[in-house]
Amino acid sequence: MQPAAAASQTGRLPLVSLFFFTAMPLGMWNVPLANVFAAHGRAHLVPYVLATSAVAAFISPLFVGALADQRLSPTTLLRWLCLGTGAGLALICTALARGMNDGMILLCAQALSLVSAPLWGVTTSIVLAQLREPKREFGPIRACATFGWMGGCWVVSFVLKADNSLVAGYSAAALWLGVAALTWTLPKTAPADVQAGRNWRQVLGLDALDLLKNRDHRVVFITAALYSIPLAAFYPYTARQLHDLEVESVSAVLSLAQTTEILTMLLLAKVLARARLKWVFLGGIAICVGRYALNALDTRGWVMAGTTLHGFAFTLYFITAQIYLEERIDPKWRVRAQALLTLLMGGVGNLLGYLGGGWWHGLCVKDGVTDWQRFWLGETALTAAVCVFFALAYRGRGARV
Repeated sequence: MQPAAAASQTGRLPLVSLFFFTAMPLGMWNVPLANVFAAHGRAHLVPYVLATSAVAAFISPLFVGALADQRLSPTTLLRWLCLGTGAGLALICTALARGMNDGMILLCAQALSLVSAPLWGVTTSIVLAQLREPKREFGPIRACATFGWMGGCWVVSFVLKADNSLVAGYSAAALWLGVAALTWTLPKTAPADVQAGRNWRQVLGLDALDLLKNRDHRVVFITAALYSIPLAAFYPYTARQLHDLEVESVSAVLSLAQTTEILTMLLLAKVLARARLKWVFLGGIAICVGRYALNALDTRGWVMAGTTLHGFAFTLYFITAQIYLEERIDPKWRVRAQALLTLLMGGVGNLLGYLGGGWWHGLCVKDGVTDWQRFWLGETALTAAVCVFFALAYRGRGARV
């Protein structure tokens, strides 16, 4: 990778724009996804469609991360990933519009997930590589991604009026072409770990698993996977709960989660400077326990209050984890480390979360009516167990590898 000084040469606008416009189409599609599928009579497919991203996270992020670290420019890889994601999203929307069978829709969803799964990890590594002081600088820049996600939700709800429409998906697909064009404004960074004679394990990126030998790294990675299990329930089931509570503009309401996310990112540098990492990590998980407990009260006001807490719950653990990896792991492992985090979050955690959440939700439905109190109390208990695990397992004495 090029040195961090490159950020001062190219300016922050390309980095800010990259995060903003990468997150915008993600919000435009991921947030209304459950309601769009339900509107087309495919609500039963939602857990399986979400699970395709988890399956893809086992396959593509580490391999693509290894390519970015060892062979190809990360910006070039990102450009092709954006183009592939746009094409894949248009394909799945077309399959739904034409009423194709469930198998074909899931096949399209899996193809989309394989291309899009590495996208966020590569984007993050590109931005982090351009920063001199990630702990101080990353939070405010990363907040622009949250603005992009919120902007995507607002466009879907207020401009396109497409909370239940494929228009949201087609619009997001078109926007991915714009993100691909945006990559031409970024510096073309070189792979950081170029060497000859690699074995198959290195080519596939599986050597990143060596990072788990360090106790603290291992606990951070494992907790990310475990925490992602209950976290996977937030968007698909909060959207359905709000729909049951007869809330309009669901995508816009869910963007309340990003208000505190932005606030937390802007203050994260000060928090990290004053508090031990262990307490920052724990704070995020503990807030998630409270957030799901509020959802269990099952009224508009309390669900919206719980939704607002999402920003604290997400940022204090996952964004802090990304900064932790950037500062504590050798730069030549930069993309692979973020890819391993993606694998454990999006693969292990989300697969168990989406399938387990779908199974648990099914148990909480009687005569077509969901017992939301029971559902969210189950998610609350699971999150509390993750909190206890991290508190007991993390020591905070890991060294740079």
